[in-house]
Amino acid sequence: MLLQAYDRPVMRGSTTTPIRRAAIANLGCKVNLAEMGAVERVLRSHGIELVDAAEPVDLVVVNTCAVTAVADRKSRQLVRRARRANPDARLLVTGCSATVAPGPLVAADPAARLYANELKGRLLADLETLLDSAGVSADLAPEPCRGPVPGETEPDKTRAFVKVGDGCSFCCTYCIIPRARGEGRSVAAGVVLEDVQRAVAAGRREVVLTGINIGTYSDAGYDLPGLVRLLLRDTSAERIRLSSVEPQHVTDELLEVWAESGGRCLPHFHIPLQSGDDAILRRMGRRYDTAFYAAMVERVKGALPGVAVHADVIAGFPGEDDDSWFRTAAFLQSLDLAGIHVFRYSARPGTPAARMAGRVDPNTQKRRAAEALILAAEARALFAERQIGSEVQVLFEGQLTDGRWLGHAESHLLVAAAAPDGRPLHNVIARVVAASIEPSAPDRINGRLLPVAATQQTLAPAGGK
Repeated sequence: MLLQAYDRPVMRGSTTTPIRRAAIANLGCKVNLAEMGAVERVLRSHGIELVDAAEPVDLVVVNTCAVTAVADRKSRQLVRRARRANPDARLLVTGCSATVAPGPLVAADPAARLYANELKGRLLADLETLLDSAGVSADLAPEPCRGPVPGETEPDKTRAFVKVGDGCSFCCTYCIIPRARGEGRSVAAGVVLEDVQRAVAAGRREVVLTGINIGTYSDAGYDLPGLVRLLLRDTSAERIRLSSVEPQHVTDELLEVWAESGGRCLPHFHIPLQSGDDAILRRMGRRYDTAFYAAMVERVKGALPGVAVHADVIAGFPGEDDDSWFRTAAFLQSLDLAGIHVFRYSARPGTPAARMAGRVDPNTQKRRAAEALILAAEARALFAERQIGSEVQVLFEGQLTDGRWLGHAESHLLVAAAAPDGRPLHNVIARVVAASIEPSAPDRINGRLLPVAATQQTLAPAGGK
């Protein structure tokens, strides 16, 4: 059905009307964010002005998500909203929802053109053709969709999301992603290296390595620790962060790379947990138990003092009774985490979990998720409180309405600080003393900026490994 949707000749908007303004509407994970960089590059290279999808545009590219039923619904709403705002625009729709559930998107906008994830390379080629036929001169040949070219995306960004892999072969029972993105595969190490080098050349001061299951990275003899060593050796990237990594992939070798990076690898790990009950973990198809996870967290903290460990948890998975949820809540508290990301279980058609007995009613799901959110807020606030009096390095990304600048510390903690001399701090890495907790946001720090002249850092590539 998807190919039929793609091949439909109908597309609203004249193919000869010049395309001057375009919008990219993006939902979902950091991989989606990274992939839209390639679309952004094509548009910018043709001189297209990129604006918000709510503004008048000639072209909209929508990247959808299907990780939950809510994400599917939001994807359809995004398509409808884009069409309402721009009735005559060309509308291109891609992403996970367009891959696993194209029918509802076709119904949402019969004039849109759909591309499954595996057709994102074709989307770029068609985009080139569309821009040519619309009277915009093209000087860029079509290429496979490998993610962004970070140095050529939005000039005001401070970090680059670099895609190192796609797909997943783990097949957790609740997850639609293997169906949406296929088996796990890695981006060539040389391509990753080039992308990071471009990002650094463009002034990006932090690189986030992203993918669906990046711990399985394997190319040309490089695993994930080896890839990071390559980037440390052959680029001058000042800050390297992982988007997320599975518990079994947090190896001693990976921690050794972090510990020996001279601070360039940031002490922040997002490590999905999903449940604190061993029986539920088995039903989920997760490849560890709570004892393994707890020991892994202790290893991380032992190797990297002060590290921030974040976890994911799913509330209301089939078979989760009150006792198993109590064990999950108690386990989360025992880990002393810096943050917890909470999701309510969402049955995805075609996944094993969707056929499981023991469904948890929506009200109970909602109550358990609310309880987990309280634990999450407490964890973030406690971690922030522990930073008071310490010195952190902050990459400032934007300015608040009160004039202060806001950015992320190495631990991913949000820090606000004023520049005493009034100079702009966008894309500056500065040393900041954590002075107090923000009254309106107990997981955010008010900082005192140390002299900026002493805080600017340009690190040379590390030698050795």
